[in-house]
Amino acid sequence: MLTIGRFAPSPTGSLHFGSLLAAAASYLAARQAGGRWLLRIEDLDKPREQPGATADIIRTLGEFGFCWDGEILYQSQRTVAYQQALSALASHTYPCSCSRKDLQQHAHVGEFGLIYPDTCRDQTHTDAPHAMRLRTDDETVCFTDLIRGHYCQRLHKEVGDFVVRRADGLFAYQLAVVVDDAFQGVNQIVRGADLLDNTPRQCWLQHLLGYPQPSYAHIPLAVSENGQKLSKQNLAPALDTHKRLETLVSALHFLGQTCPEADAFGSLNAFWDFAIQQWDMSKVPCVQALSYTN
Repeated sequence: MLTIGRFAPSPTGSLHFGSLLAAAASYLAARQAGGRWLLRIEDLDKPREQPGATADIIRTLGEFGFCWDGEILYQSQRTVAYQQALSALASHTYPCSCSRKDLQQHAHVGEFGLIYPDTCRDQTHTDAPHAMRLRTDDETVCFTDLIRGHYCQRLHKEVGDFVVRRADGLFAYQLAVVVDDAFQGVNQIVRGADLLDNTPRQCWLQHLLGYPQPSYAHIPLAVSENGQKLSKQNLAPALDTHKRLETLVSALHFLGQTCPEADAFGSLNAFWDFAIQQWDMSKVPCVQALSYTN
């Protein structure tokens, strides 16, 4: 089977070192397997999108030597597909008119955040503004992560019924990512460990929609010295395109790979040829996060 991987950034700011780790790990895993690597822009949440961020992401990836296959997929152009999937899930969803204040008052906090207290579970119709939630059950959902090993959740107990379309009409990440991965034939997902606990929800959606389940590998997060995740929200510095080889070598070292220093490579192409040949997923540290200092 042809391996198909992907990188799916949100245009909420410039790419940073944490973004580069996810892009590089997914790219190397796909390319070493002789597979395809796709680029998808997850631009559903327009209020959070930063002007010019999409163009900046695409330009930065190109400057760091990433080559994607086929056309870029934009989630903002996929709302019809998400609605079709939501319609297919009609027997498993219900309208939820709970406000954020309601949830804060009545839900209790679990390991993965607020657990929905089933307030609207028997509701079939409401004229009030509402989200759509997907029913979960108490069966254990498991998968084997290529880095983290066997991972399970009891969705209803640990997460609760979750939103697949928001009250403002925007489709939720969980639904959109599953629909797009199936549409693009993605069968290998390599991404940050912050999304590990999202995976059982996505597996549940794949099961209900009859989609195949990809393989998953969740790489460590890069955190600052104070333990804060490098992210756009935390104002992580944008990638410096004047230090491309040095930054790529740092990314490989962070991912546990053996790699000479930047001056050993005469070009970006030479670096990528080496990195693809030497990539070893089994060397990626099996931890949630690692400290990174620029």
